Amino acid sequence: MTAVVEVRDAHVVHRARSGGLFRRDRVYALTGAGLSVAPGETVGVVGESGCGKSTLAKVLVGIERPVSGTVAFRGRDLWAMPAAERRTLVGAGTGMVFQDPSTALNRRLTVRRILRDPLDVHRRGTRAEREDRVRELMALVGLPRPLADALPGQLSGGQRQRVAIARALALDPDLVVADEPTSALDVSVRAQILNLLLDLKERLGLALVFVSHDIQTVRRMSDRVITMYLGRIVEETPSGRVTDAARHPYTRALFSATPGLLDPVDPIPLGGPVPSATRPPSGCPFRTRCWKADEVCAASMPDFSAASRPGHRYRCHHPVQEDQPTRDPARQEP
Repeated sequence: MTAVVEVRDAHVVHRARSGGLFRRDRVYALTGAGLSVAPGETVGVVGESGCGKSTLAKVLVGIERPVSGTVAFRGRDLWAMPAAERRTLVGAGTGMVFQDPSTALNRRLTVRRILRDPLDVHRRGTRAEREDRVRELMALVGLPRPLADALPGQLSGGQRQRVAIARALALDPDLVVADEPTSALDVSVRAQILNLLLDLKERLGLALVFVSHDIQTVRRMSDRVITMYLGRIVEETPSGRVTDAARHPYTRALFSATPGLLDPVDPIPLGGPVPSATRPPSGCPFRTRCWKADEVCAASMPDFSAASRPGHRYRCHHPVQEDQPTRDPARQEP
């Protein structure tokens, strides 16, 4: 089965404002990232703030061009085709839901205009057919029809995010990337939006990339969980195995930091300095905070190793044992 989108060895480097007069520092936002998303699959991307999650999301939809590596959509290299063709292919084949709906929507346009805009740009159907599609999209995400003439400022946060989701679905894309789509919402509204995304994924057969710092939410939403640290993908885990079968210490630490009522786990303390993306440490970037780190970790970044189950791989010199519950590493001092 051909992947909807596939990223191979992608590197993204930004110029920072810091540094010398003639040579500014470089921010290594993404380093050697590789990821493929199959039709109908949901891939969750998790990690701390600044780990490169949003950069990876932008690379997937062609907003960010990697300095090296390839991005293939439906088997075609995005950055090897003419710009006009790339805009048409990506614009019609992908949709993106951003973190804050209050800034992602044009506050001067009505809901009707916002939802019709992708149809107008890509010249889909007649004027009457576009109006029908707007009504269909509003019904799809549970928005009352009278809100079609409302401005974003007249809507609640949850309603604005529903508009953003409807806009992402306007052209029947193969792939939707949701970048922290609930972080700006209240807890009660957050659950509604997550349930809506799950329902739309099942009904429309979407490939979905769900980006979040909340590993519990990602585990619930996804078929596969990608863990990122300092611009690198350090583990790829089937969602059902994240809880107590993840091999990378950082994935275990993320899971331990989320509260659990039925089976609480003490957070795994991470000591040591948080590394800078402008001057990443040698070897494994997590070694400055890892309780398992030694001189081997400082010498080299490990290649991916395969776990006992298919689809599970990790990059660690000293992985946690698969049968070791997360509460055991939580008792260890870093």
